Amino acid sequence: MAPVKIRRGTERDVGSAADLIVRTKRLNNEFDPLFMVVEDSRERAEKYVSDSLRSPEVLLLVATRGEKVVGVLRAQLRNRVFYHPTREGHITDFYVLPEFRRKTLGNDMLEKVSEQLKRMGAEMITAEVPSQNEIAVRFYTKRGFRSLMQVFAGRSQ
Repeated sequence: MAPVKIRRGTERDVGSAADLIVRTKRLNNEFDPLFMVVEDSRERAEKYVSDSLRSPEVLLLVATRGEKVVGVLRAQLRNRVFYHPTREGHITDFYVLPEFRRKTLGNDMLEKVSEQLKRMGAEMITAEVPSQNEIAVRFYTKRGFRSLMQVFAGRSQ
């Protein structure tokens, strides 16, 4: 069996990475109905991934076994205008196929993205996950992350 490798995403990964991005959005919906996925999410995800590959402020990593993409992680650099540290590497999307979880791949991808974001100028790493996603919250908490901010949502009247 071929080993799992982690590398930067390329144009040939757009379709597979988009599929995994949509999976993570659908997973978010399982935790909270306010994350109901739009009908054309697949097309939007392809554009999102393609745009990400062209941005110097975005890092897209994929994990592959052979030719198959089994994990995706997207992060972007952000400026923190009012706070130190001023440069933040922000993980926006992270998904690993279920059959590849609990085998250190998530941890390996997090370490790799942290190293690369640091080289790009990030002074801290943050991650965005739905607050109801206890699995993701546990994943990051176990690795030394803590809640930094909460976003409250309600339906408009």
